[in-house]
Amino acid sequence: MTITEVSRKYGLTPDTLRYYERIGLIPPVPRGKSGARNYGEESCQWVELMKCMRAAGVQIEALIDYAALAQRGDETLEARRTLLICQREQLTARMADMQASLDRLDYKIDLYAQRIAQRNGVRKEREEA
Repeated sequence: MTITEVSRKYGLTPDTLRYYERIGLIPPVPRGKSGARNYGEESCQWVELMKCMRAAGVQIEALIDYAALAQRGDETLEARRTLLICQREQLTARMADMQASLDRLDYKIDLYAQRIAQRNGVRKEREEA
């Protein structure tokens, strides 16, 4: 696939894809005879993984470390696993914080709904009197 096709498929700009490759977030993408990037299945899997991880808020530095470890092969399996466990723990903590924020918003929304309903009820009583 061309960089344009991959860009459309994953909703990332070509500049972002080039940047990910340049900083080591994804391994170097093979190139065709013309020098254009030729994204195969493995390259696309890397793009998809990194997009998912970035959407989850995983730090770029951690993902660069992960990609570098992966390129070194199976000798880094435990290190990669440990890195991912650490990232999962951080994500879980962020999700808990977000849930607490959502719960607070829901509380405030319900509180205002009750106050509006009470105010409208008072108005209705006055109109009927």
